[in-house]
Amino acid sequence: MTEGHIRREAVSDQLFALLRDRILGGVLPAGSALTAERELAAEFGVNRHAVREAVKRLQQARLVEVSHGGRTQVLDWRRTAGLELAVGIAAADSGPTVQDIARDALEMRACIGADAARLCALRCSARAAAEIAAAVEAHAQAGPDLTELDETYIAWWRLIVEGSGNIAYLLAFNSLVDGLIPVADVPADLGAGEILDVEAHRRLAGHITAREAGAAELLARELLTRSVPAAPRARKGARR
Repeated sequence: MTEGHIRREAVSDQLFALLRDRILGGVLPAGSALTAERELAAEFGVNRHAVREAVKRLQQARLVEVSHGGRTQVLDWRRTAGLELAVGIAAADSGPTVQDIARDALEMRACIGADAARLCALRCSARAAAEIAAAVEAHAQAGPDLTELDETYIAWWRLIVEGSGNIAYLLAFNSLVDGLIPVADVPADLGAGEILDVEAHRRLAGHITAREAGAAELLARELLTRSVPAAPRARKGARR
């Protein structure tokens, strides 16, 4: 179980990642006591201050709970951890892999986008609806450079998410766009089926302008789901 002494730079960050992976992988199961501070310091050849900083981060991520008596208990991360756990997550011997998280992020993207389109149709101003329609035409004129297509497509979706008036959706959108939450590499044919379907984008903009919330939601979900790989995969560490 010992990985050996770790590098001296960013010691608490490295130790946090190693302990996080032990928890996600089940090496430190829910309900168990976290390895004692003194033992962790000796195992990794670091000072106890670095250990305390790492444990503090585990507590902030809701992976452990520190009791008043000083005992630190490992929590069931599937019940306590938040979305921030997906940011920079590392693959463990068991539990969710980077690939699992990335594919799941595509599914979340489709759900958020669909509901954002619904809310946008209900809430956005006439000016915002006009900007969304204009952004579709800007996207239609972009390319064939893929970078330019991505930029105009993201700019269009940003208008829709902003028009939804949901700040949580907007923050999640920013994390997805900036790569803070990893997204799976989309096969070229699936990605093209989504990003190049200008007519579908025009219809979606039309639904928003016409305040057709249900139709906007359905079309946005169908459009964004195209990029989600259909093949199921077994989840490591999944409950039976």
